[in-house]
Amino acid sequence: MLTRQERNAFILLAVVTLAVVAGFIIIESVGKSTFSTRFTRTSADGTLVLLEGTVDRLVVTKNGADLILDVNGTPVFIPASSARGVSLKKGDAVQLYGIVQTYRGEKEIVIQQPGDIRLL
Repeated sequence: MLTRQERNAFILLAVVTLAVVAGFIIIESVGKSTFSTRFTRTSADGTLVLLEGTVDRLVVTKNGADLILDVNGTPVFIPASSARGVSLKKGDAVQLYGIVQTYRGEKEIVIQQPGDIRLL
């Protein structure tokens, strides 16, 4: 049998778990567009941004799995885990969601998952 404190702790844990799951479902259904802003050169590191444009350049890194794009002159890094199943080429119109970071003094967008890349 559980003591009163153990029972209360179990109930509290269940309520918190349900709240987290419900929050995740709501956020996923709303989508990233609600929480993102359009990318600008002044976007702060760590900001979720949206970038739409044309792929000007596409480079596969030396390890052969990561991709580096230039979209409207903005560098976009796609790690191997996010590049799986993504088929892009120069001239493609794309919509990207990613996190801003500064790399070697230049702002870039880092893609977090394959669903953050959409061909237009």
